[in-house]
Amino acid sequence: MDENPKDGTQETQDKAPAEAGVADIKAQLDEAEVARNEANKAKSALEQTLVARDEAISEKDAKLAELETSLNEAKKESDALSTTLKEARDQAVAKYLTIAKTLNPTIPQDIIVGGTIEEIDASIEKGKALVASVTQYLESEASKAKVPAGAPTRSTISLEGMSPKEKIAYGIQQKGGVVA
Repeated sequence: MDENPKDGTQETQDKAPAEAGVADIKAQLDEAEVARNEANKAKSALEQTLVARDEAISEKDAKLAELETSLNEAKKESDALSTTLKEARDQAVAKYLTIAKTLNPTIPQDIIVGGTIEEIDASIEKGKALVASVTQYLESEASKAKVPAGAPTRSTISLEGMSPKEKIAYGIQQKGGVVA
């Protein structure tokens, strides 16, 4: 019977380290399960974040496409407006050219030219300078050839080269008669 108590003690002593090892393993398993649950929660949160990010990217891509479409439409409208403005400007310049020619009749029409209002104004100034120069020249030439004012003095007709018949007709005319 002595052996039995010894065997029971030995068995108890052998079971104690095994039970302690099992308890440690269970504790490690519990910690691993907690860690796995936390990892699953983190994975789930990360997946939700990725899904939200993908949705945000999709929304931004859609908004970008919408903005690009709007930009293209705005560019087309801008081009159309630019063309319309250019046509209106060309018409305005043409009307200004016509008015400038009408208002400056002393300047030759072919001198007044230009594709812009500034060019037309510059050609008018050149034309005015040319007209002033020509006018000044003509006035100086006119002053050199002065003609006295009034009618020229009357002189008598020389009778020397006339025939007697012509002299008689001249005399009758001088008296107010009619020569037949």
